[in-house]
Amino acid sequence: MIEEIKKGVILAGGMGTRLRPMTLVTNKHLLPVYDKPMIFYPINNMLMAGIKDILIVTGKEHCGDFVSLLGNGSQFGKDVKLTYVVQEEADGIAGALKLTRDFIGNDNHFVVMLGDNIYDKDFLSPIIRENINIPSGAQIFLKFSNTPERFGVADFRDRRLIKIVEKPKKFVSNQVVTGTYIFDKNVWQVLSTLKKSKRGEFEVTDVVNQYLKSGLLNYITLPDNVFWLDAGTVDTLFKSSQHFSNKKNI
Repeated sequence: MIEEIKKGVILAGGMGTRLRPMTLVTNKHLLPVYDKPMIFYPINNMLMAGIKDILIVTGKEHCGDFVSLLGNGSQFGKDVKLTYVVQEEADGIAGALKLTRDFIGNDNHFVVMLGDNIYDKDFLSPIIRENINIPSGAQIFLKFSNTPERFGVADFRDRRLIKIVEKPKKFVSNQVVTGTYIFDKNVWQVLSTLKKSKRGEFEVTDVVNQYLKSGLLNYITLPDNVFWLDAGTVDTLFKSSQHFSNKKNI
């Protein structure tokens, strides 16, 4: 059973090339999703799950904009604490994870969210606060997608997860890895063994697959009533805004 998780990491770096020209002047995570900046959504997901000590990893180009918008986190509650670290090199999600070790310290588990992944429900609390039994190791959250080629895709054999395939050119399945992870302290050893991919990045998919090979990966497929989108393209940014506009006006 997972102990109380107290710390979370939001990865909010990247160049946002798919959202240009908007991201020529600001980080994509500061763009609006309906009536709030994108970064507010992962922060709120963590707060709903009881995580109030949050590290934001971003690039150096717009790190001051994050501080200007979010400050120390007190606007979200008196016990909320935001910390920042700059990812000097755009070397991937797993590269950003390497920068979080000092923040996590000796904690056994922590949550990682990609800042451009938008959810409309509190899906973390059932894992973190209601103490669902899951094995020590890592936890991923899958969701059915009509565009699986954009994501890490779950490859099943005889209903058993055997591999996560990153952005496959051929159809593997339509279950994709959404941008939320729970890692235990074994992640530091895994990260130390990684090599950069052909894209020149340290891939989080390689981290997840190492946990899977060790028998230490658990997954949950989010139900249909949980809205999720990676808002990193013009179309998905618009659809995310449209979704929350419709919810507010129902």
